[in-house]
Amino acid sequence: MDYLIGDVQGCDGALGLLLDKIGFSPSRDHIVLLGDLVNRGPDSLGVLRRLRGYGSAASCLLGNHDLHLLAVAHGVRKPHRSDTLGPILDAPDRSEWLDWLRTRRLALQRAGWLCVHAGVVPAWDAAQTLALASELEGLLAGPDLPAFLNVMYGNRPARWDDGLQGPDRWRCAINVFTRIRFCAADGTLDFDAKEGLDAAPPGMAPWFQHAHRRTAGTPIAFGHWSTLGLINRPDLLATDTGCLWGGALTAVRVDGGRREALQQPCPQAQRPGA
Repeated sequence: MDYLIGDVQGCDGALGLLLDKIGFSPSRDHIVLLGDLVNRGPDSLGVLRRLRGYGSAASCLLGNHDLHLLAVAHGVRKPHRSDTLGPILDAPDRSEWLDWLRTRRLALQRAGWLCVHAGVVPAWDAAQTLALASELEGLLAGPDLPAFLNVMYGNRPARWDDGLQGPDRWRCAINVFTRIRFCAADGTLDFDAKEGLDAAPPGMAPWFQHAHRRTAGTPIAFGHWSTLGLINRPDLLATDTGCLWGGALTAVRVDGGRREALQQPCPQAQRPGA
């Protein structure tokens, strides 16, 4: 069976309970984690241990929090006050965990679904999405990771153009894969609004409602946007249901059998203001 799972963010207890609930067996089943494996939750190192231990039975995408861990580990970013990355950064075998993490994917196709962490811009079709992901994955896994991380952050350019080159191209694509929520009719991204569909900035709409989205015929699954809640349509899955913030961790079966979503509340969830 194939399951897609939303943002774990270091909540290994909830992940273990959810996998028990779906009866996950690494010898029989496959799970895709849709990014933000680590940070803010109580046991990010436990999450990495668990998922790496599953080998090829678990495919893991990189989200913005996972890239933040790599950036902090390489001295490119300072830790945030709310980060919970210390056990990974202080581990005697930290290099093994960081090397494993930086070889994860930014996009993949599984069981008929295009899987990303945050979304895609209207101008990309599925083939271009996967090609750009592969380009960036090569940089993340390559020998010049610190140099790449040093140019990865920033909000410009805010609109994708196929003519972009070098750091501008990489930065814009990374922002799409790990940060996109709302965009304008011309594809310009907004990086401030984080609330639900009713909070769209003027002239903006959720990326998946764009009138001319080239992936409109491709089923897409994503995480990242916890204020959306679960969206479970034949062509669209939003799976970040706010496990860390008092919601639940969600898994959706997508292997062609009986379509179902299963959820597990987090036993150690934070609450707003905590």
